[in-house]
Amino acid sequence: MLARGLAWMLVPLLLSEAAAARDYRYTDAHLHYVDFFQESEGMPALLKAMDAAGIDQSMISGIPVAKKWHEDEPKRPRYYAGDDASAYWYSATDVYVAAALEKLAPEQRRRFHPFLSGFNPVDKNAVTHIERMLELYPGLWQGIGEVFTRHDDLTALTSGDTPRANNEALTRVYHLAAERDLPVLIHSNITSKRERNPLYLAEIEEPLRDHPHTRFIWAHAGTSMEIHRHQTQMDFLPPIVTRLLDDYPNLYIDLSWSVLEPYLLDEKKVPRKAWLELVERFPDRFMLGSDVVGRFDNLGKEMHGFEPFLDALPEPVARQVARDNFLAILPKASKQ
Repeated sequence: MLARGLAWMLVPLLLSEAAAARDYRYTDAHLHYVDFFQESEGMPALLKAMDAAGIDQSMISGIPVAKKWHEDEPKRPRYYAGDDASAYWYSATDVYVAAALEKLAPEQRRRFHPFLSGFNPVDKNAVTHIERMLELYPGLWQGIGEVFTRHDDLTALTSGDTPRANNEALTRVYHLAAERDLPVLIHSNITSKRERNPLYLAEIEEPLRDHPHTRFIWAHAGTSMEIHRHQTQMDFLPPIVTRLLDDYPNLYIDLSWSVLEPYLLDEKKVPRKAWLELVERFPDRFMLGSDVVGRFDNLGKEMHGFEPFLDALPEPVARQVARDNFLAILPKASKQ
């Protein structure tokens, strides 16, 4: 009996040692080359941070809005929420990304998977901008997004109509995405800061239903840090994500930072069983992103923060989530 008891005591230790032996290589599924002022540390800093963090490949996009420095503000804000000045849609962000990539040597350029983002999602001309950029840079773009729809206070600060994931302008974009084999990364909060129910669920579910040939990546699974500040956890989120994954094979989930805590990990950094079971049930539908914006010092910290959760998954599943799943949904032409 003593020997059996000692054996059981050793099991957690052995599992911990096995997990510690894993050496993950990453694909970053959500990275912004510029910040909300369309500024960046640049490609040398990004490549250095990727190499240090074990990130072999990365999605890369601009930011579809620019924050205004209002003449009444004596100090330039550092983030879109820094003051009450508005933000505005900014198409040149795609040009900045393309220009940065074109300066790279071919072996470095192949590490990046650029997504188009510089369009107003409530303007039916948006699809024309995307078509024009595809023609200007043939063979460069591999996806669309991050499309900003419901996005905390940024929605209220951005000039123009409130964007929804199910509006007519985006319907045209989704059709084009299916025709060109381009995945769409979309930010669509599942609720507001104070409503403890899935207030905006229909806005993301309708496109999933109506565009079955378009691959959607749901940024942060509809969560945000601002929602967490008011609600901590949304108890309805895991069952809704489960149902959506069951019902819509064209849905993929970006687990970038606002999902990590308090959903994947509890306050003691222990992985939550419900989310482990969910990822194991759909091992090819989840991916990791840093969601850094123009500054890359924290790139490794953001990606390595997922390691306690990855270590609790079966190793083949963990490697899919950390590296392979994002690459698998890119256009077929990019994999040839």
